Amino acid sequence: QVQLVESGGGLVQAGGSLRLSCAASGRTFNNYAMGWFRQAPGKEREFVAAISKTGGRTSYADSVKGRFTVSRDNAKNTVYLQMNSLKPEDTAVYYCAADVVARGWTTYISSETAKYDYWGQGTQVTVSA
Repeated sequence: QVQLVESGGGLVQAGGSLRLSCAASGRTFNNYAMGWFRQAPGKEREFVAAISKTGGRTSYADSVKGRFTVSRDNAKNTVYLQMNSLKPEDTAVYYCAADVVARGWTTYISSETAKYDYWGQGTQVTVSA
């Protein structure tokens, strides 16, 4: 089992930047593909970005492509989400999630919430107009 703890959320003006971090417990972090999701009030949780267990492949939702960057440091058991040019519509609780990946599946990533096995508690991001 892995525990995930997000940090870095906060209040920022439109056009600003934030960097979210997600620290994972355990010694098998490089066995997990990692994803970032978000959920705004009254809306379903939606995919934001994902990164393969080696970091060699990434994927983004169209709404954040070109503005957000996902990365990971397996030595630190941490995945990051750099968010630039933030918009009010980016306001949401942001969650990181871990997807157990079979040995050898180095490029596997998923945008489906149901594929992820472990979730953090979330961090609030609020973007003011």
